[in-house]
Amino acid sequence: MAETTTPQQPSRRSTKIGRVVSSKMAKTIVVQVIMKKAHPLYRRVVAKSKKFYAHDEKGEAHVGDTVEIEETRPMSRLKRWKLKSIVQRAKLVAGEDAEPKAS
Repeated sequence: MAETTTPQQPSRRSTKIGRVVSSKMAKTIVVQVIMKKAHPLYRRVVAKSKKFYAHDEKGEAHVGDTVEIEETRPMSRLKRWKLKSIVQRAKLVAGEDAEPKAS
């Protein structure tokens, strides 16, 4: 008999894209997501931000990176998200992580 393969179902877990604001904890990053929405009465676009704690198993995300996080089971009191992918790396500013020049 021929085996039928079922197409991959899209994940029902929600995803968000935001910027890493802290990566000082072990295997945890704090991602700030900015959501823009029109005000119901005044129709002005209002930006609201919220911070999410996400699990970063390998510790590959750093402050300033734009990342995509995915909803997951509760891992701790605050962590309910995990790092899905790094969308864009932060640009290094000259002089911060560079070695001092010898005179």
